[in-house]
Order: sequence, then structure tokens, then C-alpha cells
Amino acid sequence: MAHWLLTVNGKPHEVEAESDMPLLWVLRDLLGLTGTKFSCGEGACGACNVHLDGELIPSCTVSISAASSRKIVTIEGLSSDASHPVQRAWLDEQVSQCGYCQPGQIMAAAALLEKNPEPGDSDIDRVMARTLCRCGSYPRIRKAIHRAAAQGKKA
Repeated sequence: MAHWLLTVNGKPHEVEAESDMPLLWVLRDLLGLTGTKFSCGEGACGACNVHLDGELIPSCTVSISAASSRKIVTIEGLSSDASHPVQRAWLDEQVSQCGYCQPGQIMAAAALLEKNPEPGDSDIDRVMARTLCRCGSYPRIRKAIHRAAAQGKKA
């Protein structure tokens, strides 16, 4: 096993793990950041989405060796008090049903708005299609993203 230096949510962490350990399990099992969810394990559903150097990635497909020395942001790092515009919009629009996919959905929406602060419906649909919701709350997700974008304009 090797020692790895990770920057997660702005804080340095040193962990010991095999080089091929998925970032998802490093976050959940070694760092105790359980907001990032496991679902498919092959990058197809988006439940484990995090930001890696500002890019949206499914953390189940990235090894610790590929994430080492890079900036990682999880749902816990978006804001500690649900004050991020996307988190506020999610609450205002009552997006969550079962809630399981919501950390991945929120991370995808935040990444979208970081790159495109005024997305249209087709932009939202294209980006959010990579993150699955079994409950089908897609109309509320789209509405929440528009709300967060409007709040960003006011800030």
C-alpha cells in the first residue's frame, strides 16, 4: 500500500491505499464522507459524482492514484450549511423524493452552472442526462437549476 495526499473540500488528507482503489471508496471508507453515494460502480448513473479539478466525474471510475494531488470537491464541500445556490434551489423546489441520487444531481448541476451560468433546457438536459433519478424528479431538477441560475445573477 502507498500513501497518497489528497485535497478534499479544501483540506489536505493523507491516506494509505492501493493505487487502484476507487476514489469513491477512499472518500466513503477512509475519509468518512458518505454523502457521495455508491450505486452502479461503473460510472453509468452519476450517484457518486464529485468535482475533480473543477470537472464533474463519477468517483467510482477514478482511482486514488489518478486523483492524488488534485482538488476534489464532494457534496459535503459544496457548502456545510446548504447555502450553495443549487442546494437552496433544491430545497425551494422540493426536488428530492427518495434522495439517493441527489448528491450526484446537485454536484452535476453545480458543475453545469460553473461552466454555463445561464443554461437553457437543452443544456440542462444534456448535462443532467448522465445522472439518473429513479424517482423521475427531472422536471423539478430542471426548475431548480433555472432557479439557482437566476439566484446567481442576483448575487
